[in-house]
Amino acid sequence: MAMVVYSLLYPKIFRFAADVKDILSTQLVFKGRYRNFVLRWQDVMHLCFYLGIWCTIAVAFPNGIQDVRTKNAALIIGGLGLWRYSWWFINFIRSQYYGRVHFPRMRAQADRLWAMGWRPSHVHLVMTTYYEYPPTTHRCLESIVKEIRDAGIKATLWIGCGAKEDEDVIHDWFAARDEDLDVVFVRQNVPGKRAAIGLALRALSRHHTHPDDMAVLMDGDSMLGHGSLSKCLSILGTFRRIHALTTDEEAICNQSLWMQKWLTLRFAQRRMWMQSHSLSNRVLTLTGRCSVFRAADVVNKEFIRLIEADHLNHWFWGNFRFLSGDDKSSWYHLLSQKCGMIYVPDAMVYTLERIEGSVMKRAIDNTLRWSGNMLRNGMRAIRLGPRAVPPFIWWCLVDQRITIWTTLAGIFTAVSTIVFVKTDFIYTYILWIMMTRLLMSSALFFYSERIHISFPIILYCNQILTAFVKAYLIFRLPQQRWANRMDQHFNHELMNGCLNRIAVLCINLLYLTILALGVLLIMRVLTWPDIQQLL
Repeated sequence: MAMVVYSLLYPKIFRFAADVKDILSTQLVFKGRYRNFVLRWQDVMHLCFYLGIWCTIAVAFPNGIQDVRTKNAALIIGGLGLWRYSWWFINFIRSQYYGRVHFPRMRAQADRLWAMGWRPSHVHLVMTTYYEYPPTTHRCLESIVKEIRDAGIKATLWIGCGAKEDEDVIHDWFAARDEDLDVVFVRQNVPGKRAAIGLALRALSRHHTHPDDMAVLMDGDSMLGHGSLSKCLSILGTFRRIHALTTDEEAICNQSLWMQKWLTLRFAQRRMWMQSHSLSNRVLTLTGRCSVFRAADVVNKEFIRLIEADHLNHWFWGNFRFLSGDDKSSWYHLLSQKCGMIYVPDAMVYTLERIEGSVMKRAIDNTLRWSGNMLRNGMRAIRLGPRAVPPFIWWCLVDQRITIWTTLAGIFTAVSTIVFVKTDFIYTYILWIMMTRLLMSSALFFYSERIHISFPIILYCNQILTAFVKAYLIFRLPQQRWANRMDQHFNHELMNGCLNRIAVLCINLLYLTILALGVLLIMRVLTWPDIQQLL
């Protein structure tokens, strides 16, 4: 009997499962100007599951939203959140206007110039490589040659190499092909990427450059997307006030799924911020993966020297040089010269990420490096003032530093309320985090082409990690490490002193203590002492 029932039901169950699979694999494509948003039913199901968890926590657990004792905490977290999310919303609106209205007008003008036959006199591509994985180098070279051929331009490839092995890989690749491209090798005699770029630019500066020449600074693990070179060059050729631009970027990482998700989130954020900032004719960095300049700017002696030996004179640590952050140095030079810099959303560059060792360690090292570069360059850019820097961009630089403490204040408030006031507040905080990060992620879905339900969780973890890393590094600016370039460290004399390390630790703890005490006083967990009683 069981066999008969099974034989009757099996085909129907099988067809039902196949139908469900077909439904989940169905997707709707919404055409965009630069990126297409793909709605997958599987992603919709994940979103419903996420919302279901939120509703379950809201109904099944005591959250104490109406509790008078948690009112102060709710006001602090809600007030900080309202401010932060309003700022997020402003940048989202600016970004949408740039991507849908402002930049399309620029693109139309640039395309007309390109269609009329305008081409730069010469394009110099400066690429740095250091013991790069050979297949990655091959894909990078293939993209460069293809873009030069499609654009129909004269070009020279300047390669800053760190080892003979890199030169052999590149030489063998060109030897196997008949490519009409001038290639110049510049072997560095000083360690570090900055030295490699500086030596290549010095070699370029000895070469006669025309005022209409363009220069592309790129890494050896980057691959130019289709038409990216012509799209960038046409913008620089049309708008003379723009001296540099950076492209859209996508990471390809096959070693780790969650690292790929993290990078996808970061690049979605990057697109939103870059488009918003470009509306003010400035950006906050000229990405080292690939940025395009006017050749006259990159052969400038001050520009080259800043790339090679950029340094900071700190009140506590004195003079120290930068290891990484060459993209921030080039950005700061042009920013101080009041030069226009924008983001080109329709020019794509792919980053070929190859991760060796611990994925978590690589993520933390990257966060330390990126955060350190931002902190070391942010303050001197702020000192230029809102007259030299467009006011919106100047405030963005200030906001980067304020965000460190507002994020930590929100966390301290939540933890203090849970520990000292009401334990059930943890469920309120979880509901708050889940909903607010979903709303923030909803804006990023537009820039990542689909719904990633992992974004809210990754976004919150990334905000906490970045805030704590910056709060640690802001008092230890000379502390630098670049794991993917011979694991470079910066051994500053003052940082090696025991008393100096203790002193900076005390300053760091003092700031955090003041922040924590301020939160506890506002929450009225602590109260100000009565002066009359003390007297």
